[in-house]
Amino acid sequence: DSRARADNPMLDELRARGVGVKQGCVVSCAHGGRRVRSVDVYRYEDGALGAAQDAIRCDLLAVSGGYSPALHLHAQSGGRPVYDDALHCFVPGETRQAQRSVGGARGRYALRDCLREGHEAGLRAARDCGFTAPPAPAPAAEGDLPGYAAEALWLVPSRSGNGSGQFVDYQNDTTAADVALAAREGYDSIEHLKRYTALGFGTDQGKLGNVNGMALLARALHRSPGEIGTTTFRPNYTPVTFGAIAAREVGAELFDPVRKTPMHAWHVERGARFENVGQWKRPWYYPRAGEDMREAVTRECLAVRNGVGVLDATTLGKIEVCGPDAVAFLNLIYTNAWDRLGVGRCRYGLMLGEDGMVMDDGVATRLGEDRFHVTTTTGGAARVLAWMERWLQTEWPWMKVYLTSVTDRWAVISVAGPEARRVLERVCPELDFDADAFPFMSMREGRAAGVRARIFRVSFSGESAYEINVPADYGRHAWEAAFEAGDELRLKHGVTPYGTEAMHVLRAEKGFIIVGQDTDGSLTPLDLGMQRMLSKTKDFLGRRSLARADCVREDRKQLVGLKSRDGETVVAEGAQLVDAPVVETPAPMIGHVTSSYMSATLGHPIALGLVKGGRNRMGDAVYADAGGESVALEIVSPVFYDPEGERMRR
Repeated sequence: DSRARADNPMLDELRARGVGVKQGCVVSCAHGGRRVRSVDVYRYEDGALGAAQDAIRCDLLAVSGGYSPALHLHAQSGGRPVYDDALHCFVPGETRQAQRSVGGARGRYALRDCLREGHEAGLRAARDCGFTAPPAPAPAAEGDLPGYAAEALWLVPSRSGNGSGQFVDYQNDTTAADVALAAREGYDSIEHLKRYTALGFGTDQGKLGNVNGMALLARALHRSPGEIGTTTFRPNYTPVTFGAIAAREVGAELFDPVRKTPMHAWHVERGARFENVGQWKRPWYYPRAGEDMREAVTRECLAVRNGVGVLDATTLGKIEVCGPDAVAFLNLIYTNAWDRLGVGRCRYGLMLGEDGMVMDDGVATRLGEDRFHVTTTTGGAARVLAWMERWLQTEWPWMKVYLTSVTDRWAVISVAGPEARRVLERVCPELDFDADAFPFMSMREGRAAGVRARIFRVSFSGESAYEINVPADYGRHAWEAAFEAGDELRLKHGVTPYGTEAMHVLRAEKGFIIVGQDTDGSLTPLDLGMQRMLSKTKDFLGRRSLARADCVREDRKQLVGLKSRDGETVVAEGAQLVDAPVVETPAPMIGHVTSSYMSATLGHPIALGLVKGGRNRMGDAVYADAGGESVALEIVSPVFYDPEGERMRR
């Protein structure tokens, strides 16, 4: 302890317990390589090192940094810290907002008042260690703490005298010598010092060393710490947790809107498990009594393949694109052409960023000559709308195009399966659902359960499917009408609700991608085998980038199907792929698994993945880790089920 604490009541008790206390001494040097082995203790007299006192063998050196108020909220609200010469720390200055700092945050724990409380805390710690604590001294008057003379010791004198081995910031290895050098080089601003030396750039954000660093700069410049000031206080005061990085999967409510579809209460009543997709709560699967997730998903998938299932697809992004230049606009936004799309017809569209990489996808339907209904991925709705608005407002302001988000306006009930047409004929008796009258990739307007509706014949499952769009207020009404129709038809298994997990399995069996899961921002349409989606007669965003040499390499990662050769193992999504079953790590990775499921329809596991030059390696084996064992996967076509698409066109 560098100070003499003559009447500290704990000293006698500590010494009685065999704890060595060296008063008026400092640790001047620590020895060791990868860890501390010993320290040298010297007398500290009049700001200089005196005689050597001891060399103590140890594996830990703890250094007190003194008390500093938590100024962060005060400073972040616009207030300025001021230096208190008596407390030797920065305390809150004048406030700028309706904010007030109290207790330790205004310096009451900094020295004068709180060393008394700190003493009591020390007594409590002593009791925890088995000491018999003496009675606490009577409270002293403010400014009268016998034995606690305030003294600032920013830097212990060194035998070398240059401070090269005296660390101020323990994460960035900033030393006292670095601070002195910065002063000599003319970095007399604390913000410049911070960037010159990396002081305070660590995850502690300066909590350990900043005050010392400021004081050392002040000493080098012959100023007071108050004249040097502090660096800018930025959020967060508390380090960001791994839970925050894990986003919503923290098992707690977040300060963020929760979006629910009009059918949400129905899902809750039926015991649905939910997953978070963006801000939406989407039904994940509907377990029945005694079913685990796999059993429930298997049942839901088979219901769609063999009967009829319904999916709440309300969360899909929906944008109406209107105006005389709507066709020209979509031609530039999407890779394929829209000029010849007839009114009432639908088309799948692929959207690229300026770098030529897949950004989003969806189905657009022509409602009129100058009006389109465009769908996006659930998580991409806001991003796509902002992307479209950006180009309209900054690059093509002459275009007469108007964009309206209608995601919340329409509730969407997707009815899929061999029996879907029979259900739709009951729900929408005014419409003709014959395959010739209502072909695949078309739209009809009519009534569903007596409510004005748009019905789109599109499929994300590979089965004959229809998407009923009704005003959101009538969503549950139309949803329940589908189940009532199943009861009236006396279907063998009725109408089965299915969730997003079954939807993923069904679409993976068909090789349909999900942007953001099977893509990662580094894939072109060519990598995905979607070269037919690229128009050869028009320009579009990202087209020029597709001609870059890097985008046409044969060894780029390409989307392929993967099938476990043992017919049993479901590999983990994200599993890295290698060329050999047993390798030493690190090993060169040739790709990874993007989607992986047990297919109830096919009776074996299936997966989609990205493999370097994968389309030229059909039939080859690659290997993935599964619980510490290598699993052989055969590279196959990404379309596992009904490759000709006959079922969804019936």
